[in-house]
Amino acid sequence: MCLLQRFYDPQEGQIYIGAERRPLKSLNIRWWRKQIGFVGQEPILFNSTVRENILYGMEKDDQVTEEHIKKCKEMCNLGFLYTDGNTGLNTEVGPRGSRLSGGQKQRVAICRALLREPKVMLLDEATSALDSQSEQLVQQALEAALANRTSFAIAHRLSTVQGCDLILVNADGRVVESGTHGELMMMKGVYYQLQMQSQK
Repeated sequence: MCLLQRFYDPQEGQIYIGAERRPLKSLNIRWWRKQIGFVGQEPILFNSTVRENILYGMEKDDQVTEEHIKKCKEMCNLGFLYTDGNTGLNTEVGPRGSRLSGGQKQRVAICRALLREPKVMLLDEATSALDSQSEQLVQQALEAALANRTSFAIAHRLSTVQGCDLILVNADGRVVESGTHGELMMMKGVYYQLQMQSQK
């Protein structure tokens, strides 16, 4: 994830972008980071309103319409902002988002990433800290967020990756299997064993 965001460059090899296979380090880093949306395991929210949090990182010349905000809000299942005395996008999240549950914080973070309409979405354990009910809601938001864009997901929860076009199974720091969910289940290897363990 850090390599894709270009926090540092690989010591060996290259990362190529797009059909033209342009080396990542040849691109303008500011432009490249505008193409990326990132949702991590523990989202960082600031002690302000939901609106200010989702607009965080937008530049002054970025035009964000209320219609676009509404669309992203619906995709991310932010209906909780209008119940239990909350005041919609003006709801205060508290220090580090302490007034929201884990699932609610995660959905606000996905909304923030989506608002920028990134070409590439990076998900780093985006559902690992959630209970199963919250995970379902966040998973729905993620599925909406990932439609029609390139995405990379790191996950230990296998339910998160079952719909991926390509799954890479990592063990001891190297890729040991790759394929779709169906292909990997037919191989009856590491991925299959992990699936069987998760169902116990």
